[in-house]
Amino acid sequence: MPFPFVVQLDVEPYLDGVRIDSFLRKHFRNYTRYRMHRMVRAGMVRVNGVQVGIEHKVHVAQQVAIRLVEPPDKLLRAEPIPLKVLYEDAWLLVVVKPAGQIVHPAGLTQSGTLCHGIQHHLDQQTPLPGLLRPGIVHRLDRMTSGVMVVPKEHLSHRLLSIGFQEQQVAKTYLAIVEGVIEKDAGTIDFSIGIRPGEDTILMSARPDARNPRSAETNFEVVERFPAHTLVRAKPLTGRLHQIRVHLATIGHPVVGDEFYDRDGMIRKSRFDDGFAAGSFSAGNESGLRLGLVTERHALHASTLAFTHPIFDEWMEFEAPPADDMAAAICCLRENRHDRPNLSESASPHRSLVTK
Repeated sequence: MPFPFVVQLDVEPYLDGVRIDSFLRKHFRNYTRYRMHRMVRAGMVRVNGVQVGIEHKVHVAQQVAIRLVEPPDKLLRAEPIPLKVLYEDAWLLVVVKPAGQIVHPAGLTQSGTLCHGIQHHLDQQTPLPGLLRPGIVHRLDRMTSGVMVVPKEHLSHRLLSIGFQEQQVAKTYLAIVEGVIEKDAGTIDFSIGIRPGEDTILMSARPDARNPRSAETNFEVVERFPAHTLVRAKPLTGRLHQIRVHLATIGHPVVGDEFYDRDGMIRKSRFDDGFAAGSFSAGNESGLRLGLVTERHALHASTLAFTHPIFDEWMEFEAPPADDMAAAICCLRENRHDRPNLSESASPHRSLVTK
């Protein structure tokens, strides 16, 4: 359907009293404020049937009609990237992000992201491209696989954002870590800040970290192997790289982690220790040597639970470990039969778990 195209909107209670351009920008997130200004000033917007100007403020229960005479001017390029969809309705989408994919465009990566794929998916649901835009309320690191929720429109985006900020969302991760964790369960509560002395986004739980903020991660051991542990981690806060930093700080880095090593140290290179793709050495804790898990850290967002922003119902979603992690776990189990069980002996790097 070509432009122009008329859209009818109701004013929601939380937008009562805002200017018409701000109201429209909430609903059309692929349009810049400048583009909306132009259409309002051109007489393309009516409230309850009356043409309004740029200074007009909308109120709850009013009806706004806009005649879209121009296409979006900051539209993400839609790319037909395959999506693994766990759930979808008119307000949100729950997907499984694969390892190696960035969530949204950043820096030199301006294509192939999860957002580009979701934009294409959303464009198949609207008469014009760009009427919906994927909203990002939480992120997974590029090399972390797992469950993500992506709101489609402004109200679900706002309410889910509040849910994440107020820690009303439950997240669980599976991780393969170096060494044998002795405790069956525990809590890591070291504050996390920016690593000092570098222009970097790397984080640290050391006392000299800049701008530290409280952070808390619960964990439980799922399975022990001769020199590794499969762990279920539940972050209670949402600090950048929290699980990776916390596990490394207690002496059990996530295997394959590109950056975080024991005691707040940063790895110089994932390949410094003579790594050979596909090789396996359960006694070597400096990195992961497990068949297919060779290109990323062994961390997977396995479950996500939250209250639906519109239906007000608790929803839970689960994704099994990605193929590479599943293969690594199988490899560890097979290898364990040929080696002595070290789970009852002291780990060479004793955990410093608090609480």
